[in-house]
Amino acid sequence: MHDANTTIDGIGESVPAADASYDEVVAAAAGHALGWLSGVRERAIPPHASADDIKDRLGRELPQVGEPDLEVIARLAEGVEPGLIAIGSPRFYGWVIGGTQPVALGADWLVSAWDQNTGLRAITPGAVAVEELAGEWLLDLFGLPAQCDVGFTTGATMAQFSCMAAARGDVLRRAGWDVEADGLAGGPAVRYIAGEERHGTMDLAARYLGLGAPVTVPADEQGCIGVEALAAVLAEEDGPAIVALQAGNIHSGGFDDFAAAITVAHAAGAWVHVDGAFGLWAAASPRLRHLTSGFEAADSWSTDAHKTLNVPYDCGIAIVRDPAAMRHALGMHASYLQSTAVGSDPQEKAPELSRRARGVPTWAVLRSLGRDGVAELVDGLAEAARGIADGVGALPGVEVLNEVVFTQVCIALDTDEATAALSERLWNDGEVLAMTSRWHGRTVVRFSVSNWRTDAAEVRRTVDAVARALVGLEAEAPPIG
Repeated sequence: MHDANTTIDGIGESVPAADASYDEVVAAAAGHALGWLSGVRERAIPPHASADDIKDRLGRELPQVGEPDLEVIARLAEGVEPGLIAIGSPRFYGWVIGGTQPVALGADWLVSAWDQNTGLRAITPGAVAVEELAGEWLLDLFGLPAQCDVGFTTGATMAQFSCMAAARGDVLRRAGWDVEADGLAGGPAVRYIAGEERHGTMDLAARYLGLGAPVTVPADEQGCIGVEALAAVLAEEDGPAIVALQAGNIHSGGFDDFAAAITVAHAAGAWVHVDGAFGLWAAASPRLRHLTSGFEAADSWSTDAHKTLNVPYDCGIAIVRDPAAMRHALGMHASYLQSTAVGSDPQEKAPELSRRARGVPTWAVLRSLGRDGVAELVDGLAEAARGIADGVGALPGVEVLNEVVFTQVCIALDTDEATAALSERLWNDGEVLAMTSRWHGRTVVRFSVSNWRTDAAEVRRTVDAVARALVGLEAEAPPIG
């Protein structure tokens, strides 16, 4: 808490003390939060209570008379804790979900306290300025054109939606159809084209936009789109088309051949979108930037700062080369809204008129790490994935199925049943969480390395935990003969 008359580097006016009610409630919440954070590294990762258990703990009936605020905070923290999964653990590999860096959490708490509806540049200039800086820095880090518009969304799905909405409007306008004015009915069909191993949220965004199921293109053994096959699909029909490429396959971590695929797609008049939910961050690392070579020629890109950058939920990022296309698709104007005459409003870059300033934690992490720190973060995640692959791959009976180029590791045992049993033993043990998936017709255990605290020591603990699980599986195996 600030004392009265506190200033920050001489900027601004004196900061008065908080109201007593805020003082007590925020302090209580902070105490519970710090208690959770102090234990998240060592606690068992899975939750140990069901949703119904938690509802019983919280009380199922709406009370006739309310409880005091401090009791509500205590009830919430203590009642929910058994049902929390330790996503912030450096040994959480279940999905591509990062932890939360301290500076990002602090910034996020400020965002909630400020409570700015970050839609209009002229009305909430403080929050908008921070987000604009974050967007400009991201473009610089990724090596993308400076004129791009950057929108902050609820997550990667809505970032993809935002980019695909801009794409839909642009390709239809070029075909003589104004979808924003006339809708889809009666207009030219838009082909949505994607690789066989695209992420399912790309299809979800396309479905939201009325584009239907994709025309699929075969992928190679690492899940990367086949460029010759893409050219053949594009040649089958004329008309509006959107091609989705991928920076970071969800199983292999593989990256499409952007230079070749974008050249082919643009020659056919298609819009090219790059789904880089976690892999776009490779462009911020001099050591890994080659993975994204040529992707700057695309028309739009999506990523998620809560993954590789490790900011709190939620923070998807939509980037569109042509700002007009983005604003046509997503913006709205009304007489009661004080829209900005010069520059663009945040509400024209995301599918929400009302939203919190979710880009502020991204600014905070970028400011805290700097260019070199972001590169070190990304490199560290890739090194940890390589360490897990090397360590686990040396264990008896374990096969690493992918070429580990970024942060994904997929392993399998000799049978699907044994692989699933390995994941179950890890879940029950609680020290490491890695979930099953299906890839190339096999059950796999997938390690998605996304947490900023997953260092060499955590890699060793991970390998040791897998080794223990394998010993347990062997002990459970029925005798032969």
